[in-house]
Amino acid sequence: MQPLAMNGDQAIAYAWKQINPDVVAAYPITPQTIIVEAFSEYVADGLVDTEFVCAESEHSAMSLCIGAAAGGARTCTATASAGLAFMWEMLYIAASMRLPIVMAVANRALSGPINIHCDHSDTMGARDSGWIQIFGENAQEAYDNSIMAFRISEHLDLRLPVMTNIDGFITSHSLENLNLLQDEEVKKFIGEFKPIKPLLDYKNPVTYGPFDPPDFYFEHKYQQVEAMSRAMPIIKKIAEEYAKISGRSYEIVESYQVEDADFVAIAAGSTAGTLRSVVDELRAEGKKVGSLKLRVFRPFPDEEIVEALEGKKGVAVLDRSISFGATGPIFPEVRSALYDVDERPKIVNYIYGLGGRDVSIEELKSVYYKMMTGECDRVNYLGVRI
Repeated sequence: MQPLAMNGDQAIAYAWKQINPDVVAAYPITPQTIIVEAFSEYVADGLVDTEFVCAESEHSAMSLCIGAAAGGARTCTATASAGLAFMWEMLYIAASMRLPIVMAVANRALSGPINIHCDHSDTMGARDSGWIQIFGENAQEAYDNSIMAFRISEHLDLRLPVMTNIDGFITSHSLENLNLLQDEEVKKFIGEFKPIKPLLDYKNPVTYGPFDPPDFYFEHKYQQVEAMSRAMPIIKKIAEEYAKISGRSYEIVESYQVEDADFVAIAAGSTAGTLRSVVDELRAEGKKVGSLKLRVFRPFPDEEIVEALEGKKGVAVLDRSISFGATGPIFPEVRSALYDVDERPKIVNYIYGLGGRDVSIEELKSVYYKMMTGECDRVNYLGVRI
């Protein structure tokens, strides 16, 4: 298929069109609205067989998705920011029921003060809800991750909901050339949906969401732990299969000029692409630097982080969100992964880009320069006026 110009939201909607899910339930919220608007046009034009439900709220949208998935339907939704927060209760329920729901999130700051621009505080706040979380750098990855997410979520050894994240406005609304698969290729890759003990199978009745007292609740939580522990090899295998039909390879953690680097910066989302440009410029100056793109945040890729960073002199973790009274959420995960290694680098945290604040090439260069000179604190704030 010839490349098409699409923004990140349209790319996700197009992937859904090719997948043709049974149910999409959603409520519009900036900057994800284009996803469900574009998909609703596919529904109206008869290009998909999907039952599209415009719910009265995000809580209701996820409730509808839970009911549909439990009933045996291939299901997806989209949201952002306060919409994701409004779903909070239902996120945990979807994961605990092991329902293969796919949700696209156009990352946006949480209030207050009210802000409609990008940071990662919405999905980072949901990091312990039991959902797999995958971050896309650009519109192409928004498309590719959306397709792989269905295979990951529906894998019979996994059955967990998957959140695909893109930076609000930066990726959701930026127009790019996309290389798309043919509809037949996508359908073959995804395969037929195989419901497990669906509620609508009245000949084999089951119960979903019963009261779970102390003598069973802990074991059911541990089953989620075990499922998540199986996710990483499944994500890797599906990416390998996807590479064969698309020609695009995806790793859990993607390294750039890291092998011989002394100093490495880590980021998730669109900033990972900017970091690569910074690395190129600093390499031209003779600086031994590299960057890591954290593509999968849940489950957290401890082994990949250790393999890439052990023995480095310095590591800067860039967080586009903050835990007040603590640090950014990615920073402690990286630090914990590296705690027991013999050659542990000095690890520092940079909070940046809150509420959509731009981050410049020069600011990112300063991250590396300060690592090299040791002039940075444990937690630093990039680009804030103090």
